[in-house]
Amino acid sequence: QVQLVESGGGLVQAGGSLRLSCAASGRTFSSYAMGWFRQVPGKEREFVGISWSGGTTNYADSVKGRFTISRDNAKNTMYLQMNSLKPEDTALYYCAGDRTNRGTFNYWGQGTQVTVSL
Repeated sequence: QVQLVESGGGLVQAGGSLRLSCAASGRTFSSYAMGWFRQVPGKEREFVGISWSGGTTNYADSVKGRFTISRDNAKNTMYLQMNSLKPEDTALYYCAGDRTNRGTFNYWGQGTQVTVSL
């Protein structure tokens, strides 16, 4: 069983930056694909980006060029650096783990709130 804990959310003005962290338990973090998702109340959960176990990353078009995923396998931690934030980035951000590295997420954190004000 893998446990994921997000941190780093908060309130920021438009144009600002935040860095989210996702700390994972377990010994096989490096073999997992890890992803970030976000959700606004009343809307479906939205894909933000993914870090494959081999190091490749992919992003949603809405965040491409502004958000960057990195991971420190020695610390079992993934990060989401968010720059040039917009009010529409306001959401509850979740990290997720995929033990198969196929884009099917088996484990989810509880989320951290990001609020971007004008």
